[in-house]
Amino acid sequence: MIVELLQTLILLATAPLATGTVRSLKARMQGRTGPSVLQPYRDLVKLFHKSSVMSKDSSWISTITPYVCVAAVVTAALLLPVVYVGTFGLMGDLLLLIYLLAIMKFFTALAALDAGSTFGGMGSSREMFISSIVEPAMLLSIFAMALVAGTTALGGISLQVASTGLELVGPSLLLAAAAFFIAILAENARMPVDNPATHLELTMVHEAMMLEYSGKGLALMEYASMAKLLVFLTLMANMFFPWGIATSADPAALAVGLVAYLVKIGALLLAIAVIESSMAKMRLFRLPNLFTMAFILSLLAVVAYYVQGVA
Repeated sequence: MIVELLQTLILLATAPLATGTVRSLKARMQGRTGPSVLQPYRDLVKLFHKSSVMSKDSSWISTITPYVCVAAVVTAALLLPVVYVGTFGLMGDLLLLIYLLAIMKFFTALAALDAGSTFGGMGSSREMFISSIVEPAMLLSIFAMALVAGTTALGGISLQVASTGLELVGPSLLLAAAAFFIAILAENARMPVDNPATHLELTMVHEAMMLEYSGKGLALMEYASMAKLLVFLTLMANMFFPWGIATSADPAALAVGLVAYLVKIGALLLAIAVIESSMAKMRLFRLPNLFTMAFILSLLAVVAYYVQGVA
């Protein structure tokens, strides 16, 4: 129980560091010095020391949304294997984690509409449009991994794949991983789906939904977004490529698991930084083409599993 709690605290404590690492890597690739990787921590502390200002048109929905988002992402983190396959799995499995993150998205979009802001409504409609297309691909890729591992328990998937070795590396796993990575970019408002650094109203998606927040409320929303990104990256690292994760609570195994986790997360953050430094934001009407490709990849992953099983 202690190891499970510690690995959850590691994930939650390093979430701003992951965001800061992406920003720093992007700056270096673009020939700039860029901010420190610790800058997100400073930004959060600064926002927590400021008071919140709410629109007179806002209701209780806008007030509770930051707390709902943080609660949802913290609960999701409790279900994830980080450095050890043991989790608080009795609370739920892979499907519960996805729906927890969906609750976070739903309340964020609802709060943006609640304030009556034009840009908030625009961002909410775009967010729901993107989610309606990308979520089937994400769920199908997760279903493919559940088929491969024979369970929907996150710890069980990591243990099964890690214990089997490289025998499970095949078309099904690789196709599902590719589809899920596209879903990560969409679900976390990253390039080429959205530009997390923009404040141009006509192109914003996620940022448009947070324009009405300030002070402590904005700090909670920003932290929830940072933690959500690391939750998705951890999900990919330890569900699709869990090799190196500790399968026992032995200190040596836990140390190896921590190193392996940092290496895998670092590689994923580098991939995101490369994509955001080399690609421009896609037009909204072109996004369905990208998400359709993700859905086809995930569908092929499921088909490949059954084809291999028959063979």
